[in-house]
Amino acid sequence: MGKKLIFIIGGARSGKSRFALDYANRHFSKKLYLATCEVLDEEMAQRVENHKKMRGPEWLTIEEPVNIVERIGQFWEKGEVILIDCLTLWLSNLLMRGESDKNIIDEIVSLIKAIKNNQTSFILVSNEVGMGIVPADPMSRRFRDLQGMANQKFAEASDILIFMVSGIPMVLKGEL
Repeated sequence: MGKKLIFIIGGARSGKSRFALDYANRHFSKKLYLATCEVLDEEMAQRVENHKKMRGPEWLTIEEPVNIVERIGQFWEKGEVILIDCLTLWLSNLLMRGESDKNIIDEIVSLIKAIKNNQTSFILVSNEVGMGIVPADPMSRRFRDLQGMANQKFAEASDILIFMVSGIPMVLKGEL
């Protein structure tokens, strides 16, 4: 398989991560998983453990909540594919650190450039947050708007775009 950028989007618990892992396991032998979540409570710690078990020992795992571009640059040659799960938590982490919209957009553009300028395939996982009600507070609306803009940029840059619905992949761009 040649180098690809695969973007998987969907609602919460729609099967995005499971599909991404299954796809990577079927198509790549050297796999790197970049987790963007920060473990802040017991429930999140349990989710992280469940995800590690689901991946298995053949995955190299890196945890990086903010500096994704810098971290993946250290691991280009460690894997045929880098799976980033998930862009939504990464964006949230940037927001919670007080980053401006401009800085966040610059980070998104930098990540896309880094992905395009190397020979590693990428699988990116993100939440679709724009299909529900309008958030009640300004910070939540800002997050929703930035996430929607980020998703558009990643979708445009992708070779394959998959929308997950109840565990079923809908291919919107490219071919599996």
